[in-house]
Amino acid sequence: MSVTRLQDQKNLVLWRVFSWVFMVLFTVLTVAPLLWLLYSSMKPHPEIVRNIFSLPRSFFVQNYTVAWERGRLGLLMANSVFYSLTATVITVVLALSSGYGIAKFGYRISGVVYTFFIMGLLITAHSVLVPLFVMQTRIGIADTRLGVLIPYVGFGLPFLIYLSTSYIRGIPGALEESARIDGATYLQIFWHVIRPIAAPVVATMTIFAFLSNWNEFVFVFVLTSRQALRSLPVGVNAFAGGMSRDYGLLFAALVIATIPMIVFYLLFQDQLKKGFAAGAVKE
Repeated sequence: MSVTRLQDQKNLVLWRVFSWVFMVLFTVLTVAPLLWLLYSSMKPHPEIVRNIFSLPRSFFVQNYTVAWERGRLGLLMANSVFYSLTATVITVVLALSSGYGIAKFGYRISGVVYTFFIMGLLITAHSVLVPLFVMQTRIGIADTRLGVLIPYVGFGLPFLIYLSTSYIRGIPGALEESARIDGATYLQIFWHVIRPIAAPVVATMTIFAFLSNWNEFVFVFVLTSRQALRSLPVGVNAFAGGMSRDYGLLFAALVIATIPMIVFYLLFQDQLKKGFAAGAVKE
């Protein structure tokens, strides 16, 4: 027994060492590119070309001011905030109400509807770009904010409906029965019973949808042509193309676009983890 116990302890120590080495290596591989991007954004273009990995000799902050003004990043950031917030609110409301109907109403067609929603997870944005562009052009909403918001909502619904349906299915039906006995309508039950209980998964859906909408690139790039309608990721991409070949400006624009998302995730990471865990358990 003592030999077996000693061997188990040895295996446990080896496993812990392996786990720590793996986590440290993963952290380095994740953080190192961000640190390199940050200090490279404070170097002028010739210095970056000479030695791409060297530390800056002095902090060349002009990259940020020039990138902000030349790329009109303030306007593009405002557009990203508008697209992200508007699409997130619409998608979360539709997903939560759809999840309630699918999970609790018990219609025979509910399973079929839910299957069609889940099948939307298999459709990629690139596979529908051409027909989507042609359709929007024919109905007159191409190169408009509405033409951007509709794909955002459509492609955001399948996964959020999956989360909301999985969570709402785990809510005891006795709560709804009690509300019906008290004379509550379905809308009142949804707003006063389901919505408060589903707060964790609502937080998860909101964070996930906002992050996805903020980082979205393809739809805005293809469906809009006016810079006044474009988002921050598309504006940053312009620094790598026709607007400029200056790596310092490109790195500065990337930092400006990345920092809001890092701060957003750090503020809401607990709600994100709790919501995903709750949705998995409710399934």
